[in-house]
Amino acid sequence: MQIPILPSMPLLINHFVATLQLFVFWKICLMLSMLKSLYSNYMFLVLKTENVNSTLTFVTLSGELKARQAGDHITLDLPLYFSHPQHLQAYFVLFYHQVAVSDMAIQDLRYSPETKKLLVRLSDVYEKSDLEKLKVNAQELMLAEKTGKIKGLIVTLKGDGHGKQGRYDFFSRYFAPWYGVSEDPVTGAAHTVLSSYWSQQLGKRKSFQCSARGGKLKILLRDDGRLDLGGQTAIVLKGFLTIEN
Repeated sequence: MQIPILPSMPLLINHFVATLQLFVFWKICLMLSMLKSLYSNYMFLVLKTENVNSTLTFVTLSGELKARQAGDHITLDLPLYFSHPQHLQAYFVLFYHQVAVSDMAIQDLRYSPETKKLLVRLSDVYEKSDLEKLKVNAQELMLAEKTGKIKGLIVTLKGDGHGKQGRYDFFSRYFAPWYGVSEDPVTGAAHTVLSSYWSQQLGKRKSFQCSARGGKLKILLRDDGRLDLGGQTAIVLKGFLTIEN
């Protein structure tokens, strides 16, 4: 089943995307989905009529993006993007004025030119609770970065796969005020960068995004260079849509 994404549909159009999120309701007449795709943010309605296919294909500006159902989980087929080491001096305003991560120690800094995302890895001395407490002022972030180089800020932290911090390999939060998103609760597009980074560092595959809502994600890097990103789904709205000719 293919679902075209039309330019007239976007909730937030900002050239290339900040995030991909998908909520699919498979057993109701109306399927309401929010797709914050890799290239544009959209809110759209999809009418479902007894669809029996476990995979939906979304035709977007980035090409075909597939969402596959397996039980109560949805797995997204996404591209994978690599990031490159950066010097703190190149981002003087963001870090030396403590706009991005306050006064927390930074262990690594990376930039993904394809997605315009800046990845900040906090020191391993911190724990999940420290990342959750981090306060990021979206307005100050926009004022500090006006060059257009950065469209998303990823703050990430090494987890503890042995159980101390919930058996997650890494934690993250994602901020994209340049797209009108102060903080995104669970972000597919951020994990296209995070997955490549942490796989290089640890070979790890399980993450938790530490927003107020939070989200657990399973990661699989495929042999073809793409990413399978899976998460549990929940029905948050049911309804019927009647269209009269």
